[in-house]
Amino acid sequence: MSLRGPDHPDPFDGAVRRAPPAAPPAGAAPSGPSAPPAAAPTEAPAPPADRPAPVRYRVSPQARPDARSPGRHRFAYAIIGLLSAASLVCVGLIVARFEYSHTYHYWFLLWNLVLAWVPFVFAAIAYSLASARRAVLYVLIVAAAVVWLAFFPNAPYILTDFLHLGSMGDIVPGWYDVLMLYWFAWTGLMLGIVSLYLMQEIVARGLGMTAGWVFVVVAAGLGSFGIYLGRFLRWNSWDIVRRPGPLADELLGRVTDRASQPRLLGFTLLFALLFLFIYVAVYIFAKLTKPPGGRERS
Repeated sequence: MSLRGPDHPDPFDGAVRRAPPAAPPAGAAPSGPSAPPAAAPTEAPAPPADRPAPVRYRVSPQARPDARSPGRHRFAYAIIGLLSAASLVCVGLIVARFEYSHTYHYWFLLWNLVLAWVPFVFAAIAYSLASARRAVLYVLIVAAAVVWLAFFPNAPYILTDFLHLGSMGDIVPGWYDVLMLYWFAWTGLMLGIVSLYLMQEIVARGLGMTAGWVFVVVAAGLGSFGIYLGRFLRWNSWDIVRRPGPLADELLGRVTDRASQPRLLGFTLLFALLFLFIYVAVYIFAKLTKPPGGRERS
């Protein structure tokens, strides 16, 4: 029992305190013959004036460490490692085909795979620059985005290489060529999807989620049109800079030619829808598997 008075309260005074006995109701008789009158409840002694009040610190959201950064870095490294491993498998398959058939059929798949990596690299550069959030870097972000858009059709373009299936006429079994083309097509498609996701994140941060999805639809349409230019008109991405005049003339002739319009519109629309369905499916799956609260599980 503490012997301190009200002027010197016990350190634990006020932590657990019993309520004073309630006064009997008016008109009630005392319980005992000499019961003293009920004392009025006394107030708890106030803490001394020299005791400092507790201080609560508030941390601003900007000062808090981003708990998702390590998880995001692991995700980025995993994606790069997966796509790099898939590219190595593609190279191994085509080299094995060269050795088995003693020909260089399908050599163009290697070049198409290299071109498929270009938009991924420039999208990663733009994403890294945008994460810095410096006004000086905006010009570099725009330049990287322009290069990305010019080379973006090369990533899903490999899907159209199935047109060459069965046209080589060598001793390689057909099932091998089918699996080899699937490997190349899947790798190029995933490179395009990941690069488009990075660019969508940049647009969504600056202009909002709606603008980000509008960007996805426009990019898919322009990419499909670029694939049409490469597959049927045999133009390359760098021809936009090297030969812009002849490219514009032939493009204008195809657009105004009624005989070419069905294939141009049909291919562009159908391929854009295919790419959008695959992209949205991957996007939704990624969001469904995201932990609640946006934090990565360790």
